Amino acid sequence: MSEEKKENYGADSIQVLEGLEAVRKRPAMYIGDVGPKGLHHLVYEVVDNSIDEALAGHATTINVFINEDNSITVNDDGRGIPVAMHAKEKRSALEVVMTVLHAGGKFDKDSYKVSGGLHGVGVSCVNALSTDLKATVYRDGKIYQQEYKIGKPQYDVKEVGTTDKRGTEVTFLPDNSIFIVSEYKFDTLANRLRELSYLNKGIRLTLTDKREKSTEEGKEEEFKSEVFHSDLGLVEFVKYLDGTREKLIPDPIYAEGEKNGVPVEIAFQYNTGYTENLHSYVNNINTIEGGTHVAGFRRALTRTLKAYGEKEGFFTKLKFEIAGDDFREGLTGIISCKVQEPQFEGQTKTKLGNNEVSGAVDQAVGEMLNNYLEENPKMARIIVNKVILAATARHAARKARDMVQRKGAMSGMGLPGKLSDCSSTDPANCEIYLVEGDSAGGTAKQGRDRHFQAILPLRGKILNVEKALEHKIYDNEEIKNIFTGLGVKIGTEEDDRELNLTGLRYHKIIIMTDADVDGSHIRTLILTLFFRYMKKLVENGNIYIATPPLYLVKKGNKSEYCWSEEDRLRAIKDIAGDGKEDSVNVQRYKGLGEMNAEQLWSTTMDPEKRTLKQVTLESAAEADHVFSMLMGDEVPPRREFIEANAKYANIDA
Repeated sequence: MSEEKKENYGADSIQVLEGLEAVRKRPAMYIGDVGPKGLHHLVYEVVDNSIDEALAGHATTINVFINEDNSITVNDDGRGIPVAMHAKEKRSALEVVMTVLHAGGKFDKDSYKVSGGLHGVGVSCVNALSTDLKATVYRDGKIYQQEYKIGKPQYDVKEVGTTDKRGTEVTFLPDNSIFIVSEYKFDTLANRLRELSYLNKGIRLTLTDKREKSTEEGKEEEFKSEVFHSDLGLVEFVKYLDGTREKLIPDPIYAEGEKNGVPVEIAFQYNTGYTENLHSYVNNINTIEGGTHVAGFRRALTRTLKAYGEKEGFFTKLKFEIAGDDFREGLTGIISCKVQEPQFEGQTKTKLGNNEVSGAVDQAVGEMLNNYLEENPKMARIIVNKVILAATARHAARKARDMVQRKGAMSGMGLPGKLSDCSSTDPANCEIYLVEGDSAGGTAKQGRDRHFQAILPLRGKILNVEKALEHKIYDNEEIKNIFTGLGVKIGTEEDDRELNLTGLRYHKIIIMTDADVDGSHIRTLILTLFFRYMKKLVENGNIYIATPPLYLVKKGNKSEYCWSEEDRLRAIKDIAGDGKEDSVNVQRYKGLGEMNAEQLWSTTMDPEKRTLKQVTLESAAEADHVFSMLMGDEVPPRREFIEANAKYANIDA
């Protein structure tokens, strides 16, 4: 800062951002980021308003449209946002809702008992971050309308017609000068609407994509569309998540009720798998870091099952203590609570802190599970036997885990022999490439920057952890190398085997595999390991996927690398020049080893030129479903998924 600027720093230097200016100045503070996540979050904010109407008993249907220009329309059959003059603001209540931060009926406990949008920032933020927005209200037999540009009203709320329906419709176009992406993904929105339909049983949500015509037979002229509706709510949610797993009990165990003024809904089921898949929500918000409601559930589950097993004499011959983890192995469950004034904590503000909720969930689960065990002794015996097997396997896993973690990774002792480490010891500046095979590993070692890039070659395909007992996982040589190479540890039973990242040696963990079918499979196996046993690395944004080129298009001294089929066709046309596209040479890179060290560095490893895909967790429940479907035993669902997504896959004959 210059001396002149220092001297001029006074009262006039203090900026006050009024109205929605603050949102446009710092959009990430309000919607998370300005990438795909933030773009889709705009839709969720508008849908939240409609969900609140449904929770209050005033709406049954919510429709979402992706329009041809990537604008979004959301409408519902609720009461319609009030349009009368707001006494304090001296303007229409509709305008207040659309242009004032934290304005709306959800802050009045008499209007909405609970509200999902309280965790969000409101439709006014959507307005601020849109070049154009139009709000239409159907209320009291009349149609009202107001339009905005970058959050500013273009005219006063006006009456534009009469109607026999009611509700609110909002159409908005995100500002592409703020967002780094502008294209909405149908599947991303579909996943959230599906989740909302399970969490709010009875509500009908539809998603229609006006950019794409349906490919279903007999529907050639219709737009691609999907309807989400659930009569059984969380029971169907659990069945959806466990659809590709072998069930241990025929139907989910379910409880619904209000305890201590907190509405609680819970469903869970046991399967023959080895992992716990517990997903929790508060006011429809996915609390990925858990919180008091999850603690209440786990406490009640352990206490009730343990008491039942001891009473029936199941544990008398055991030579070791049963731990809380053992009661949750192979459990898939959903906890959904509605809280008037939720207190969120944690790194991403997705951990519930309300102490009163813990007791409410504990009480609900205890009562429900007690009744279930007494009324279903056969199922109770199956569950308790599963717990005993889990405890036995845990003891074997502890020995295997201790063997892996006995070597002090931070001191450099016992690091994998194949690891080519970097010279820097600052984890924030270091990155490690998990590479498929010795050949690619050798090329990567030659091409890397030794100062901050480490290389760990993996031999063949690692164990599929989706179908393996835990002690088998720690016995696997390649998985042991990943744990010790990264410097991470799995905690003890006392802290729920929390992943310990204090020894993490690299803040960027990059999966770099061949661009063929085997490479894709290996990448999926590694991602399954991270999701099931090192999820915190995914949540923290430490996991990346390298994107090596698929082709080199060359003619004479002209050449261009291509990352897609579209790039290849364009490059051939550009490089041919004279129209003789057949004197053009196209090299297809199926393996990383086919590139020399300089090529691999310049295309895939050089931070100045490369493109890395960061692995994020939009929906833990949806990720759980996809991993169990792709890596589980059931073949038909996996075949359907591959066929549906074949156009996105690079599969070589």
